[in-house]
Parts: sequence; C-alpha cells; structure tokens
Amino acid sequence: MSDAVGAVRAIASASVSSVMRARIAVAAIFFLNGVSVASWVVRIPDAQRALALSAGTLGLALLGAAGGALVAMPFAGRLVSRHGSRAVTVGAALAYAATLALPAVAPSLILLIAALFINGAANGSLNVAMNAQASTVERVHGRPIMASFHALFSGGGLAGAAGGGMIAAGGASAQLHLAAVGGVMIALVVLAARAMLPASAEWHPPEAEAGDEAVRPGRRVILLGVLAFSVLFAEGAMGDWSAVYLRDVAGAGPGLAASGYAAFSIAMALGRVVGDHLTARVGATRMVGFGAFLATAGIALALFDPSTRAIAIGFGAVGAGLATAFPSVLTAASRVPGMKAGAGIAAVATLGYTGLLAGPAAHRLRGPVDDPSRRDGRRGVGLPADRGAGRDAARGRRLLARRAEEQSGPRGGGHGQRSPEGDAHDALR
Repeated sequence: MSDAVGAVRAIASASVSSVMRARIAVAAIFFLNGVSVASWVVRIPDAQRALALSAGTLGLALLGAAGGALVAMPFAGRLVSRHGSRAVTVGAALAYAATLALPAVAPSLILLIAALFINGAANGSLNVAMNAQASTVERVHGRPIMASFHALFSGGGLAGAAGGGMIAAGGASAQLHLAAVGGVMIALVVLAARAMLPASAEWHPPEAEAGDEAVRPGRRVILLGVLAFSVLFAEGAMGDWSAVYLRDVAGAGPGLAASGYAAFSIAMALGRVVGDHLTARVGATRMVGFGAFLATAGIALALFDPSTRAIAIGFGAVGAGLATAFPSVLTAASRVPGMKAGAGIAAVATLGYTGLLAGPAAHRLRGPVDDPSRRDGRRGVGLPADRGAGRDAARGRRLLARRAEEQSGPRGGGHGQRSPEGDAHDALR
C-alpha cells in the first residue's frame, strides 16, 4: 500500500514529458557506461603487454578496481539518500569518464593499481547512483522497465567491444582510444544531466525518513546480495578475461579477441530486452534457475572446445543466462522495507560487486592460461571458477524459495497459501 501511495505522489510531481526525458537520459547513462567499460575490457591485453605483467600479477592489479568500487559504494548510497540520485549520477559519471584512460598510461604496476582504484571507485559510485535514478524513473513510469536500462548497458558493451576491437586492430594506442571515449562521455553526460528526475521526485518509505546511517542490512538484503554476488561473479569474468582468454587459448588477434565479449554483450542485451516480459510470465525464481544452468553450459563449451567460434558461442550463452537476474535484484533492493532506495541498492550492490570485481582476479590467481602446456582449453584456465558461480546462483535461488516458503504460511490467511515460486517472485519485485 505504501509503495502505491509513494508511486502516486511521484507521478503527481512529474509530467509525462519530463518522465520520458528522464528515461532517455538515464538510458543514455547506462549505454555510455557500457561503452566505456567495454572499451577498457578490450584494452586489458595492451596494458598487460605494456608492463610485461604475468597472469597472476595482472589479476592482483585488477583488485585495485575491486577495492575502489567496494570502498565507494556505501558512501555513494549515503550521498544518494542525502542529495538525490541525479546529482550523484552526474558527478560519478564525470569522474569515471575523466579517469578512464588512467590505467592505460600507468608506467608501473603500483600506479596501475592506483589508477584502477580511482577509476573503480568512480564506476562503483556511478553504478549505485544510476540504478537509484533508474528505480525512481521506473516507479514514476508505472511499470517494470529496469531490465531495459540494463539492456542498454549491454548494448553499450557490444558497441564498445566491436568499436574497440576495430580500433585496436587498426593500431590506435590504448591511451588515445580511452581518452577519446572518456571525452565523448563527458560531453553527453553534461547534456543528459538536466533531464534526470530531481531528488523531489524520489520516494522513500516513511520509516526510513529519519536517515539510513543506522540501518543495517537485514536478511532480505543479504539474500539479495548473495544472489547478486553469484551472478556478477560470472559476469566479471566475462568482462575482464574474455579477450585475454581468446588471445591466449584460441590464438585470436586483437580484433577477434573482442568477439567473445561482443557475443556475451549481444546475448545479454537481447535477454534484457525481453527480460521484463519473461520474468512476469514465468517468475523470477525460474528465470534465475534456468539462467544459472544456461551460463554453466556456456562455460563448459568454452572450456572443452578451444576454437574461437565455440568460445564465442559459449560466452554468448553465459550472457543470455545472466541477463535478467541482476535487474530484478536491484528493483527489489530499491524497495526493501525501512530503507531508502539508495541505501538498499548500495547494500546489495556492494555485496554483488564483490563478485563482479574480485571474481576476475580470482580466476587468474587459480592459474595462468598463457602456459603453452595448458592451451588445450581443458585445464589450468581461470574460467572453471564460473561453474562455482552457477552453483552459487542455484544456492541463492534455493534460499529465495526457502524464504518464500517461510513467509507463505502467515500470508495465506483465508485466501489459501501461495506457491513458493509466487512468493519468491514477490521478493524480487
């Protein structure tokens, strides 16, 4: 009931045209974030070669981005609660774009880690703020549209991977490439800033109005965080290591090495285009379970057939499998009782992005892929850890269903008990 009242108040404060402008502006931010992330992804091999880093050392360096994001996310949530998601989204997006090329110009391992920490902090803050703004737009819009925003992030990843692959194949330096992407992003963020919804359009549950600082994540938040962790662990592996894996295992050149992340992004974008509709029809629990199975099958294909085509198809299956889970989790996080949207998203995102940002480093720390004796793609590579991510997703799904079973009894009343799948779907809405 309180959600309905909040939605009515938000809708009353915003005209239809302003809501549509805000939706376009937020969509642009998601797309630009996807482009910039993918642009860095396809340039990771260049950074590795420039500093002559081993696989394990590069994995440790990538922890810099993980640390930056995880430190920044809780603070970003507080800033969103105090100042609104628009201001934090714009500030974080500008900071991220301005620091995009820093890792490419780092002359040493220590400075690479520092550059990744700074850039990771900006990106982590952006992810919290732009999802909070997207949640506000979704509430005011009156129907589920979160997956469509994430589809545009995936579309941006596709554009960034395809364009980055062509630029890399053309011989342009990573420094010039990333600086150009950052400059374009800065210009477009400034244009989109005014169209976003202000803090006055954001609604918070009355019990959270006193402030979020004293609110600790409850069981529901932790449950959502576990599910987000398992999904983003596998997604992080695809982002940071797909190009390196194709280069070292399949022997692909710079252009073809980008095809793995491109396939991943295409499949994820298509899955998210239809994600809202499919989740409404079959339920969030079933979608997560099927997605975990499909992602695990894709990883298995990439492991046991080291050809460029098979690896690209496998990575595409991973993208399709992970497509709808995270948007649903974030929508649920923005509506946790007793917490403002920014605080809920920050809490879940911090848990989830632990997997996204630490996962890639963990893969390489398991063992290098550039050992010639291991290039048959069947052993010694970092990707098998993703099979564990699939199992984690299944565990998260079972936890979600168990929570639904526990709650179904008292909620049944005189109208009969609902199925665990129905209550689990409610937990993600």
